[in-house]
Amino acid sequence: MAAAKSGDTIRLHYTGKLDDGTVFDSSVGRDPLEFTIGGGMLIPTLEAACIGMSAGDDATVEITAEDAYGPIMEEAIQDVDRAQMPDDMEIEVGVQLQASGPEGQTHVLTVVEFDDETVKLDGNHPLAGQDLSFDIELVEIVSEAD
Repeated sequence: MAAAKSGDTIRLHYTGKLDDGTVFDSSVGRDPLEFTIGGGMLIPTLEAACIGMSAGDDATVEITAEDAYGPIMEEAIQDVDRAQMPDDMEIEVGVQLQASGPEGQTHVLTVVEFDDETVKLDGNHPLAGQDLSFDIELVEIVSEAD
């Protein structure tokens, strides 16, 4: 049976968990995730774990916060004057906003706190600072690299 290698396109079922066992994402019950190993679509450690697997193989991959979405960066958390927020926007903890960066890139900001004067927005990835684990199963090697 063929073993997956860098450049192969594969289909993978996964369940992503936090340290406490909380599932934050899963493909179970949906179509498997299709991607090319080494294509940069996934966390590099997760892509690398697929190398050498064959269809039907499963594994658990542990990924540190530094190798996943990085540490929480305090500079990505900012207080904004509430008057700068749209009047028709309902502000609640957990609400996500999109903002444009100086070069036109889109940033997702999450409301983490607010009062009558300010809104605290967090631009970190929601999984920043978290060690993760993934239970993976290689479903199929769709196409092999040349």
